Amino acid sequence: MSAPTPAGPQPEDRGPEPPAFGQPSPALLARADRGYARFLAVQAPPADTRDHNQDADAAGAR
Repeated sequence: MSAPTPAGPQPEDRGPEPPAFGQPSPALLARADRGYARFLAVQAPPADTRDHNQDADAAGAR
């Protein structure tokens, strides 16, 4: 008695895989590095320290 044959395409039926299958290309890594550097270079806007008269409004409402 033999084992049943599995259904569906077998790995050898898909054709040869590229040598670096599953690895990102150098061009993709370079692009990601540039994007991350641009992300890190963005400066946060200065903090707004004005209180917009919130304390005066609250005191005047009493």
